[in-house]
Amino acid sequence: DLTRTISELVQAVQTEGYPDKISAALVGSCTNSSYEDIGRATSVAQEALDHGLKTATTFMITPGSEQVRLTTERDGYLGTLQEVGGKILANACGPCIGQWQRDDLVQIQAAGGTAGDTQAARNSIITSFNRNFPRRNDGNASTLNFIASPEIVMAYGLAGRLSFNPLTDELRDSDGNPFKLTPPPKAPELPANGFLRDLTDFVMPAEDPASVQIRVSPTSERLQILEPFAPWDGADLLDMPLLLKARGKCTTDHISPAGPWLRFRGHIDNISNNMFIGAINAYTGEAGKAKNQLTGKDNMSIPQIARAYKAAGLQWVVVGDENYGEGSSREHAAMSPRFLGAGAIIARSFARIHESNLKKQGVLPLTFANPADYDLIQEDDRVSLVELKDLAPGEGVMCRVRHADGSSDVIELRHTFNEEQIAWFQAGSALNRMGQKATS
Repeated sequence: DLTRTISELVQAVQTEGYPDKISAALVGSCTNSSYEDIGRATSVAQEALDHGLKTATTFMITPGSEQVRLTTERDGYLGTLQEVGGKILANACGPCIGQWQRDDLVQIQAAGGTAGDTQAARNSIITSFNRNFPRRNDGNASTLNFIASPEIVMAYGLAGRLSFNPLTDELRDSDGNPFKLTPPPKAPELPANGFLRDLTDFVMPAEDPASVQIRVSPTSERLQILEPFAPWDGADLLDMPLLLKARGKCTTDHISPAGPWLRFRGHIDNISNNMFIGAINAYTGEAGKAKNQLTGKDNMSIPQIARAYKAAGLQWVVVGDENYGEGSSREHAAMSPRFLGAGAIIARSFARIHESNLKKQGVLPLTFANPADYDLIQEDDRVSLVELKDLAPGEGVMCRVRHADGSSDVIELRHTFNEEQIAWFQAGSALNRMGQKATS
């Protein structure tokens, strides 16, 4: 949402008060870690090494796949990046979703104040990753992540400060002599000798899949067998309590934060304890808290409220703002709501991938025909979706909203379901539908 040229960023360090010192420079993740991406960063690194220079800050590289890692290692790229000061991480999402051991964060948080002091914890990192929502990269809301191309990240890693302009400013070589980086960096799009492949860890599927038993300890905190979601029972969704009305940006990181929660990715019950803890309540402005309609108690944890509704046999509804579900295509942002009892998510508009993920899990993603109807939703509302037996492509959904004072509103909702996706909803999930097809 905020794009700047390099020269504009240099000025913004002063005008916005951004921490000039770069705490970490990170290249890779799923988006910018191809053979060419790593090659362009290597081109900059090699020029620095030719002048006897190494990185001035923590520098990490995450290859996009084992094929890229093997090939870039064979062609000398990874060796050059390590020589300039880099550390090669596993082929994974990595720091993009908080998967890195950031040892310096404790010192950053403690410097000049307590760990809760946001000014003390304020620091700058620069990455070639595709997301930079607060808390995403290291769990610290005060970390400022500036996104750039791999070669620019490499250049800033050499300088160690945001006020450096790699297009115009000079670096100092090992003898203290000034030099400028030579743009643009050069790297082939594809390896001249082809890609390497290693199938060492590939396990062929069993000839008789039904004979395979997956055993998971019932006391495991990290793994849990996922039971199929229940199919739709053919009834309308009536008097669903409003769990949350989210205000403003509600990304997949607000719905299902990463960082320390990632250790529970294989345990749907445990990871669901983070559901909506970053979402902003439209009525209070607080994150992760809402009103429990069963008890009337305010400022309760949203996952706890959802569990209370589920225990009472109630499905619930969430109302969202514009572009609900923006961000990475994190399945848990759809799975956790489904697991804890979501019947529908109603928003002004959806991010495309998240809308699709909700459909796959058997949740109804619906939009206001009139976006201004978002303002009609009140904190103690009960929401009913009726005539769902007639759900069809291109046809609207009727929503009845009953307010606590006895008044009500009828709201027209829209959807983007096609015939097959409607079958997902009716089966309880896309996976259930696949199972039905496989046995029919």
